[in-house]
Amino acid sequence: MSCTAKKLFPLLLFVLLSVSAKGNWLDLEPGLELGFFNGYWNPDVGDSRIKILRINPAYFEFKLFNTSAQNEDVLLTARQWSQKEQLVAVINASMYRQDFKTSVSYMRTETHINNPYLSKDKTILAFGKTRPEVPDVMIIDRQCDSFDQWKGIYTTFVQSIRMISCRGKNVWSPQSKKSSIAAIAVDSGGNVLFIHSKLPYSTHEFINHLMVLPLEINRAMYGEGGPEAQLYIQSGSHEYEFTGVLEESSPGFQMNFKASPIPNVVGIFRKLQPDSE
Repeated sequence: MSCTAKKLFPLLLFVLLSVSAKGNWLDLEPGLELGFFNGYWNPDVGDSRIKILRINPAYFEFKLFNTSAQNEDVLLTARQWSQKEQLVAVINASMYRQDFKTSVSYMRTETHINNPYLSKDKTILAFGKTRPEVPDVMIIDRQCDSFDQWKGIYTTFVQSIRMISCRGKNVWSPQSKKSSIAAIAVDSGGNVLFIHSKLPYSTHEFINHLMVLPLEINRAMYGEGGPEAQLYIQSGSHEYEFTGVLEESSPGFQMNFKASPIPNVVGIFRKLQPDSE
């Protein structure tokens, strides 16, 4: 590559990312939008788009569901969790241990403790507020926030790996491993974003791509990777099931993978809205 080409390449990359960042938003219902954004182009991938479900907490309640809290050890996919609990949308809560029940980090609701131990991970999704003046949903970043200050204000907590910090930084180091990704973020307007990419990325490059998109992400945390990464949406006549795939380790890797059971999920259901006058 010539010196001139080397100088032009970053500019060309910026232009291409800017074009792909425009995306398309579909209004599903009040307080709920589904955005499609172009990922890095890959001729071997049927769907390389990044999917963003933007949720206004004024219209939706958030709830954590755990297999460990069920009377029966029934293994469910995101779609099946939605159907069982009558949820509008479902995404992975976090990674889990080999017992296929326990989260790798702190996880609890008001009535059930899945994992009582805080790990070194920096981000904790919190909802189920007990005070009216605080946000309905927040991502606590232990670099900027004191968990001790917030743990008595919310009833439900999901700890996981930080992606975009409270200081707006990509905190993942570059790596060669690539996988499908499910993530949860909050934006500057207080909306919650359920994020899914079937196209395998390294987490570092995926975060960089998210930061280019016009999403105004404030903080973001990792949900799951690989075949288990899922996002399911059922809103009126709109139904979407986004699943993950095996790591991209060689040409021709399998892109059509059935949804896997996942033991811990975050789901949303509609709030009762006051009658308009």
